[in-house]
This record gives sequence, C-alpha cells and structure tokens, in this order.
Amino acid sequence: MSEPRVTVGQDEAGAGRGEKDAKSAPLKQPSNEASRPGQLGLPPGSQIPSTEPSPSPSAEGSGLLSLPWEMVARIASHLPAQCVITVLPQVCHTLGNVGKDSTAWQLRARRLTGPRASFPVGPRDGFDWPSACLEMEELIACWTGQGERAAREAEQAEREREVERAQERERDREALAEEGIGEWEEVEEGRPQVDDGVDEVGFQLEGVMAVAWDREELIEEGDMPQDREGDLLMGVGEGEERQEAAAEVMMEEERDDEQGVLEAIEVEERVGVLADRDSQDYIAGPRLGSEGERNRSSRAPSPPPALERLSLPSGHIAEVNSVLLVGGDGALCASGSRDRNVNLWDLREGGSTGRLLHTLGGQGLFSTHKGWVWCLAARGPLLASGSFDSTVRLWDLGAQGAERGLIRARAAVLCLALPQKDVLLAGTYDKKVSVYDTRVAEPLVKSLRLHSNAVLCLVADEQYILSGSKDRTVVIYDRRAGKTLQKLQLGSYLLSMCYSDSEVWAGDNQGMLHAFSMQAGSFKPLSQFDVGHTSLVTGIHRSPGSLYTCSADRTIKVHLPCAPPRTLCTLHHQAGVNGLSVEAGVLAIASGEMCVEVWRARR
Repeated sequence: MSEPRVTVGQDEAGAGRGEKDAKSAPLKQPSNEASRPGQLGLPPGSQIPSTEPSPSPSAEGSGLLSLPWEMVARIASHLPAQCVITVLPQVCHTLGNVGKDSTAWQLRARRLTGPRASFPVGPRDGFDWPSACLEMEELIACWTGQGERAAREAEQAEREREVERAQERERDREALAEEGIGEWEEVEEGRPQVDDGVDEVGFQLEGVMAVAWDREELIEEGDMPQDREGDLLMGVGEGEERQEAAAEVMMEEERDDEQGVLEAIEVEERVGVLADRDSQDYIAGPRLGSEGERNRSSRAPSPPPALERLSLPSGHIAEVNSVLLVGGDGALCASGSRDRNVNLWDLREGGSTGRLLHTLGGQGLFSTHKGWVWCLAARGPLLASGSFDSTVRLWDLGAQGAERGLIRARAAVLCLALPQKDVLLAGTYDKKVSVYDTRVAEPLVKSLRLHSNAVLCLVADEQYILSGSKDRTVVIYDRRAGKTLQKLQLGSYLLSMCYSDSEVWAGDNQGMLHAFSMQAGSFKPLSQFDVGHTSLVTGIHRSPGSLYTCSADRTIKVHLPCAPPRTLCTLHHQAGVNGLSVEAGVLAIASGEMCVEVWRARR
C-alpha cells in the first residue's frame, strides 16, 4: 500500500526537516505541553472568514484549533507515521504561504467585486489585499439584504401604528359616550358645518367627524345652533319621530364602528403573532391564510441578522448636523446639533438606545456653543467641535469631556481635520483654510486663502491638505513646501470627502461620487459614479474594503469600493441624512429627525 505523499518545493521531507517546518508556523494550543503544537495546526492567515460565493472555513478552523491536544493526537494517530512526520507540517507551511501570495488575494477580490469591476480604483502599489478582502467579505455578510429587511420592518411598524391609531380613536369615542357629553352630529362632506365660536369636542374616525354638544352649556350661553336644510340635530326641540330616527342612525353607526374595531383588534392580534414568528425570518405584515405562510411555517427559522440597530433619539431638540465615532472601537459617539450642543454617548450601555454621558460644556439649553454645531473631528483623546458662532472648542475625552481650549475663527466653521497630534485645520465660510497649534495660547499658525467661496470639506495628512469649496474647485496644498500644488476645477461642488491610503473619495451636490488618486503629490481624477443618490451627498467613508455614503435624499448606501461601486444595501430614512461616521465596522448617521442611529455587529 502506497503512503500518502505531498510534494512541496524541491526539498525532500525528513524527520528533522519536518520539525523545522513545523516551527516555522507556530500555533498556540490549549494544552500545557508547549513542545507539541507545531505538529498540526493552521496559521492565522487561514482563519480569514470567507463569504459568498466561497464557503466560510472560520467556524471549522476555530473548532479544530480549539480541540484538546489529546483529541488532535488521536486524530493524527489514524494517519501513517510518515505522513504525520513529513506531510502535515509541510501542508501547514504551504497553506501559510497562501496568505502571503498577492495573486491569490487579487483573485479573491475579483470574485467578490465581480469580473467587470476594477479594484482597487486607485494605485495598486502597496495595497493591502488581505485586509481589503477580509473587510469586503464581512461587509457582504453583514449588509446584503439589510435594506430589504429594514423596509419590511418599517412597513410592519407603520401597520402597527395604524392599528394603534384606530384603537385610540375608538377609546376616545367610548370615553365620550360614557361621560354622556351631549349627542352626536354627523358632519359629512357637502353638509353645513356648525357655527364658528361653538365649543365642541370631537375626534376623526374614518373621515367622519363626530361632534359632542354640551346641550346645557349651549342653552345657557344662548348659542344653540339652528336647523338648516335637513341637518340632523338631536335633542334640540325635536319630535319623537325625529329622535327615534336619529337613535336608529346612531345604533347602526355604532354597530359598524364596533365591527370595524373588532376587525382591527383581530388584525392586530394576527400581526402580533406574525411579528413573533417572523422575528426570525424578517417577513413583516399580515400575510394571513396565504399559501406561502403555510409553507413557511414548516421551514426552519432563519438565523438572526448580523447587525443590530440602535437609536439615540432624546439627546437633542433640533436637527443633528454631524456625528463622530471615537475611541477606536466604536464604543463612544459624539453628536453635534443645531440646538448648539455636542452630546457624548456610550454605546456599550443602555440596550437599544445607548446612554447619554455628557452634554459637553455643562448643562442648559446652549451649553456647548452659541451657534449651530456644524462639524466634529477627533484624534486620540482630543475632540474638536466647529460652530456657526465662529469658534472651535476643544474637549478632552480622557477627562470625561472637560473643555481643553477655545479657538476663535473669523467666520462660521464648516469643516475640521486633525491630521496630527496638536495640529488642527479648519475650513470656514470666509473662503479660508486655517492651521492651528492646539497647545499654545495663540493657536493660529497660518491662514490660507485657497478658494473664492466657502470651504465645505477638508481632509489632510502630515504633508498635504485637500480642500473642496462651493466655487467648484479642489485644492491640494503642500504643507512642507508651503505652496499650492494643484487646483482642479469641477462641474459641481463637493460637500464630503474621505482620504484613505492613496485614494480620495468625495460626494457632490448633484448626488455623484468622485474618485481621485493621490500619490507623491500628484492628484488625478479617476472617475465619477452614479450610485443612485438624487441629492447632496452629505457624508462619505472609504476604507480598503468598504464604501459608505449618505445623502439629503434620505438614504444611506453601503458599497464595495470598486469601479463602479457594487451597492450592497440601501437604507431609507424618514428625513434627510446630514452625515455619517464609521469605525471598527460600526456605522452612525446624523439625522434631520433630531436623532442619531447606529448599526453594529449583533452582540
């Protein structure tokens, strides 16, 4: 019987060489015997999860590696000794080298983005292929189908609100009937309304207004309404026949209303049953008695969604203009609002709503700024907030949000950047980009007039400043050389910009995305994309394997950052979205509905 053999390279396998190869890919084992773990294991690179269309070995890998050493040794005991000595170590060594092969990662990325897409959009030199593929697979696993689930949940919530409103109307009707407040007048379209100035208590039910008259009060005040052209006024000097006819009308109406309420309660009960049952498979709404429902009941429930949604609704009393995740792991969130305050939230506590830690600057209606808070930036423990009051305030997150300093600008602050420790850049309404040193009492270092209109977006690194203006230009400024390198004229103006590695992505006022390359001081437009936004692109985030955008058209979109972008999900919001922030896979958005919403991996 022939021995199993795997040929790796040109080396001949032997016991000594097998031990050497095994040591080249060490792996921690749960056993206390430190000398054994090199014999059988997978290197960390092989644990990268894979999503569609490739199977995910992560769960199997973690299961194998978590086995006690005795079980691993028992499995290996069923293999020939020569295989254990010579083959297994070399297989592990070879698999470890797969993670270092750029071509293998490029093939994986091509499968994820599709054969017709170009990836990456910018330069390939030094591109981090493993990180990009890992991030894309996680993005696909989390966000594919999330938009459809959110739409179904919103539809179900609306139906539930309709049922609640119907019940509330019925409760009001019953309360008024029990109190005996007068009698009912039916007012329909085309019939005369009651005279102005008459006190009335009423509620709307299916397009019909039922008005309760306090008869004694009307008589005392002399404001008794008169009959006009067949109006039905009950209890005001009417004869027996008219009262009996009115009573019959009322009884018939009440029977109809009672039937409607019973139907509404039945629908609500069934919706509740479906909500409980469909919380696992995300099918919302009363699909009562359908064939699909009967078939679905026999199926196994789907797994829970990969993402959970948090809402931070109660911290502001006006639109939230900006949001920023801080701390490095998406655990803290800062929000700036038109109510002039900056709130700091703890996302680790508070269940589905988070917990408000501080309103920076103290307590009161206008404690942080004296004007709209328009932008936020952070680096390490330093948080900066820019406002329409022409100031930038600095806060120390390491000291519970204590104020660290105040910078006075000469115009409304519209965008901020913190490219280095203690270096702050601010773009203002007076067409300038200013450089500040946050450590000194007189912080202004330099004020640059780079544009002919307000500066709307700003990104920077240790050497370059990139700014976009309402004058429809993008300027690249070299901080070290102290000069403008390039000024690019566009057909629209940019409102949001993201600078990552050698790629710059931006969103404009027409709903388009723009991609540029930035390498060795050379700024080149690459392409522009229509991803379906129909209004201002107010926020954008790009990393090697992800692209997030939001817009005033009330949508948030998640894409793969290829050319053209592959859109995985579109979330529809109730109001315009003013900005977004992404950190450690957590997404936060600033809403025109005075709230912040967060999506993160389910815990």
